[in-house]
Amino acid sequence: MQRARLLAIIAACVCSVGCAGSLRPQHPIQDARVALQRRDATIEGLHSIRAEARVDQRAQSSRIKGTVLMFVEDTGRVRFDVMTQFGPIAILTSDGLQFAYSDLREKRYLFGPTCPVNIARLLGVPLSAEETARFLLGGTPLIAHTEAQLTLNDAGHYQLVLKGDAGAKQELELAVYPGDEALEPAKQRLKLVRSELWGAGGRAVWRVSYSDHEAITLEGRQLLVPMRVRIEQSAAKADTMVHFKGITSNPKIPDEAFTQTARPGMQEEEATCE
Repeated sequence: MQRARLLAIIAACVCSVGCAGSLRPQHPIQDARVALQRRDATIEGLHSIRAEARVDQRAQSSRIKGTVLMFVEDTGRVRFDVMTQFGPIAILTSDGLQFAYSDLREKRYLFGPTCPVNIARLLGVPLSAEETARFLLGGTPLIAHTEAQLTLNDAGHYQLVLKGDAGAKQELELAVYPGDEALEPAKQRLKLVRSELWGAGGRAVWRVSYSDHEAITLEGRQLLVPMRVRIEQSAAKADTMVHFKGITSNPKIPDEAFTQTARPGMQEEEATCE
């Protein structure tokens, strides 16, 4: 009986290893440029989302935990409504140039240029509006680089290291779509699992993780979008988890969704980027 149980355990372990190994590409991409091209081709066509998400944001001086309704465009136009059962309690908008933030509890209305400092007033992470949009769309900005190295890690994912000037470095982790493991490099679809950036001297700038990818249909193609996005910035002591409950791809969003004006009785303040 003990021998049979031991054999069963060994068989289960072998099966587990085999299942993990089956996600490795059988014909690995060898060129870093090809890996980036396959990633870009996979997400091509996704320009905006309308979404409802559960957000847990922890920063050095604040915390937000609750439901957020959002419009996000790859142009950097964004809108975030922090909701309660009685309606919104905070609204942040940016049309790419002008920022506005309504704190409906404190009856304060902040306005000014769109910049990382002002985006952080709600999200807790000092990112540009365009960076924020790219992360929430499942993508990532890339540094200007002079060197690119591509390897496979122990999980069978592509690990792409980009090296720029003054010691800047970015690392991307890309996984092959399930079912594409046996395809040739030029046909493999890749999803982003992690993007991490270091500045000069190895200083950590940000780390973004993507998980729980779900399939949506976009222009007749199946696209895997992350339902969980985690943005970490150690210097700002900020950690934001976004758990999407539902996503609508490429909705028609009116221009006025990305602007707002002060409501009656609100104290208006100009918000600088310093």
